[in-house]
Amino acid sequence: MEKVIVLVSGGMDSLVCAGIALKENQEVYFLHMNYGQKTSRRERLSFDKIADHYQIPLEKRKVIDMTFLQQIGGSSLTDDAIQVKTYQGDLSIIPDSYVPFRNSIILSLAVSWAEVVGASRLYIGANHEDSPGYPDCRPSYYEAFNKVIEEGTKAGNIKILTPVISMKKKEIVGTGQKLNVPFNLSWSCYKSSEKACGECDSCALRLRGFKEAGIVDPIEYQ
Repeated sequence: MEKVIVLVSGGMDSLVCAGIALKENQEVYFLHMNYGQKTSRRERLSFDKIADHYQIPLEKRKVIDMTFLQQIGGSSLTDDAIQVKTYQGDLSIIPDSYVPFRNSIILSLAVSWAEVVGASRLYIGANHEDSPGYPDCRPSYYEAFNKVIEEGTKAGNIKILTPVISMKKKEIVGTGQKLNVPFNLSWSCYKSSEKACGECDSCALRLRGFKEAGIVDPIEYQ
């Protein structure tokens, strides 16, 4: 039986990715990263609730501390000196919410755990529409990283899967609805841990996705 790991941030993209992985596989592990983001406590709560919802055993859950990224800074998500901006529309420039080289660090740690537990697939909810300016959300980035994994691991058989990378937000919402994922347990806001701000890039894109899908977003907004 193939083992797979899903990177579950607590956001809606990773939630739908988890739903896809659980439909396709029987032995699924959940992995969460705390990289010192401003809503880390709330995202961890979502991770725990989603894992409970899907009855993932404790021995198949892992939370890794990456708060050292706060020491590096350079992102509005990890640096208190940089304010989280309101959504300015779809831009091709790299926004200041980009955490420098974060996904490479996340994937490296995920691959390490995959080698330990014997998992051969890593599911990540990277989405190109979500972050068109993020260099580590491009399909070509994941193709390159898969080559690194092939060269740098014992068996060379671990692959990253990005099932929602080319989907529009409304498609992600629609897929999640078909899979009956618990959107009410997810959290996408970059700024607030109580009620979602509704104004940051992540909230704006999420709200647009639900609106275009004709579905009411079940979480609370300010």
